[in-house]
Amino acid sequence: MKNRFPDTRINALPPTRTSETRAPLPRETLQAYLNAATSESTRRAYRSAIRQFEKWGGRLPTDSETLMQYLLDRAETLNPRTLELHLTAIGQWHRYQGVENPVSEPLIQKTMNGIRRVHAKPKQKAKALRLEHVAAMANHVRARTESKKKHRDLALLLVGFFGAFRRSELAAIRVEDLIWEDEGLIVRLPRSKTDQTGQGILRALPFGNSAVCPGTALRSWLDAADIQNGPVFRAVNRWDQIQHKPLNPGAINQLLKQLGTECGFDFVDSLSSHSFRRGLSTSAAREKVDFELIKKQGGWKSDATVWEYIEEGQRLTDNATTVLMEKMATLAEMHEKMD
Repeated sequence: MKNRFPDTRINALPPTRTSETRAPLPRETLQAYLNAATSESTRRAYRSAIRQFEKWGGRLPTDSETLMQYLLDRAETLNPRTLELHLTAIGQWHRYQGVENPVSEPLIQKTMNGIRRVHAKPKQKAKALRLEHVAAMANHVRARTESKKKHRDLALLLVGFFGAFRRSELAAIRVEDLIWEDEGLIVRLPRSKTDQTGQGILRALPFGNSAVCPGTALRSWLDAADIQNGPVFRAVNRWDQIQHKPLNPGAINQLLKQLGTECGFDFVDSLSSHSFRRGLSTSAAREKVDFELIKKQGGWKSDATVWEYIEEGQRLTDNATTVLMEKMATLAEMHEKMD
């Protein structure tokens, strides 16, 4: 069967009632809307999962016996989260093809629960950038020889951190999305991970000290690159020539790792673009910034996610042992004087 996953197969839809005077159903338009219902990144992940299942020897549609064998064969080698994604992809394929879905069978689900409990591993989290890390990176970039790339990297670093942007959001920003106000810069995100319907999200960056101001750094980059429309963050080649296409999101991870290496950080391997979002939220939490302000700046929909970051940021500053250690130190001093 031809693999059209994860797009809904139009041929499987029930026939449309039409009259002789009604125009035929525009199937190409319908297919476009069906495709738009799932993000491209999700489609890529699902297609990759299906390819791995087929490479193992599976065929679609499949049955519960084959699927069970797949789980047992891969349980030792794949992270349970990856294996769960594979099940989701296979299940979605069957659902949209309108055939019986073996993933939903209780025995498959219970087996997956058991694999998760036996083989679960802590999720690798990106290193949260602290204020001192960003300051060190910014100073390092400023010390470079004058170039367009120097201006771009500084703007990317400061805008990414203070705006708590995802790498896909940074790469997608266009000049037309920038709203310059007297008090600072507002970036309109036409679409993001938490806004798949394109209602638009606004991210505000107030003007501040020019040494760390994201708006000032961004203005300097746009002026140096003479960018007046189109993508804001673009690739710059080794001859300091600016490309017309937007920066590849993966290049943002590479830039952070490069800066981390040049600054001598010992956590370079755990640096990624998510270090911006974790860094902004945990740094704000350490400074006792209000919960709602942190949530708004990062554009988080889930309160639980924000509280997780706040707890991480205040794990050592708001700790039950702090008061106890101070009390114990006082008692130790008293005993020392008595001796």
